[in-house]
Amino acid sequence: MRYPAVAGRFYPSDRSMLLKEIEFCFKHTLGPGIPKEYRNDHRLVSAIVPHAGYKASGMNAAHAYKEIAEDGLPDLYVVVGPDHRGIPYDAVLCGEPYLTPLGTCDVHEIVIKRMRRIIPDDPHAHRYEHSVEVQIPFIQYIDRNAKIVPIIMGDQSLECARRISEAIAEACDGYRYLVIASSDLSHYVSKGTAFEEGRKVIDKICSLDVHGMYHIISENNITACGYGPMAVAMMVSCSSVKELKYTDSYDSLMVDENEVVGYCSVALYR
Repeated sequence: MRYPAVAGRFYPSDRSMLLKEIEFCFKHTLGPGIPKEYRNDHRLVSAIVPHAGYKASGMNAAHAYKEIAEDGLPDLYVVVGPDHRGIPYDAVLCGEPYLTPLGTCDVHEIVIKRMRRIIPDDPHAHRYEHSVEVQIPFIQYIDRNAKIVPIIMGDQSLECARRISEAIAEACDGYRYLVIASSDLSHYVSKGTAFEEGRKVIDKICSLDVHGMYHIISENNITACGYGPMAVAMMVSCSSVKELKYTDSYDSLMVDENEVVGYCSVALYR
């Protein structure tokens, strides 16, 4: 079992309080509203979602999860997050279930077994990383029977992103899967700078220009922390993109316009 590392800090550690917090994120003026009747279109192939504390970015993340819920639930969620802790892997799986205050979220055993041939499985490497963990309660909220495949990227290069996207396609063959790329955008810059930098990155995502995204981030020293997972999301057989929401930490917390973090939710369709 992979136990929570940031419950009580990034989101409530009490079940009832966590459910209220997630519902608050959906109902907030920055949120999208509670998910409505499922369309079961199953057009979504991936989504980009922020991973800060729920009070900061949860309202933004709710836009992605509303779109996921209404599009129709997949067989499994491949959650790809960046490493903030210094793991000794280019990429690493967690083959153990994730425990949250909402209960146990099981891994998809068959896909995990297939993927172990390509990506090492070390639950200990996931022990303290928040980028995957904060997505799990939202997934559990919209899908009581969710199965996940958690991946942390230590190497966020284009080459590693390509290997992971290919591994996902191979291991998930025969299943309806959704990739969730966990990333925040600019970190601790002015509100205006965050918007300008976020706009540059989002424009490249919306044009499915993976190389362009890497170039714009490098050339402008943009501190997007999950550009590798975002690249994975762009490379898993998607053909159209919809920007769902852009916000920053000042919008949600109303604290310090000169030191904000930018967030975006983006839906990518087959």
